[in-house]
Amino acid sequence: MKRRFLAASLVAGLGLLAGCVHLQVAYLNSVDSINFEADGADMRVSGTLNQHSLAAFNEAIAAHPEVTRLVLLNVPGSVDDDTNLQLGHRVRDLGLDTHLTAESEVHSGGTDLFLAGQERSMEEGAVIGVHSWAAGYTQGKDIPRDDPVHTAYVEYTARMLGSADFYWFTLEAAPVEESHEMTPAEISEYGLLTKPVVRN
Repeated sequence: MKRRFLAASLVAGLGLLAGCVHLQVAYLNSVDSINFEADGADMRVSGTLNQHSLAAFNEAIAAHPEVTRLVLLNVPGSVDDDTNLQLGHRVRDLGLDTHLTAESEVHSGGTDLFLAGQERSMEEGAVIGVHSWAAGYTQGKDIPRDDPVHTAYVEYTARMLGSADFYWFTLEAAPVEESHEMTPAEISEYGLLTKPVVRN
């Protein structure tokens, strides 16, 4: 199972040894680790994305059809990338927007979900982190670019941003156990936003 989440912070939060990432993944896939909370036209999103996230989102959006925007708060990533990419496609299919507040912090799979917004906006102060994904002890950056394992990510990023360039950037930006916080120049270069940054 491929994952893209900020392991270091979750290790601290769960009290697990850094070498036991596979235990983290199993644990986070067994619990309700993501929260979708409707607030008028906004759906606030926080927590770690996992194998239950798509079903939880579908249930939340069915109960709140008035929602037009996901506001991502603290989303450290995904422990099930296959499901997370399906969730992102679902968000885009619905034409929902995504937004980051000044206090928002998204990393890895959380950043992938942010890309799904039809319109993507952020307030000054938000953190967007990226790194390579991993499957077991193998990292995406170590696999040749023509390997089919990249296909779902390439197609997803190309759909969301019009190009897969950002995907290849994330693989080289940082190893899976770290996270590279994107600079304003990088955010602009890869077209992550469709609206100017909201200055506070």
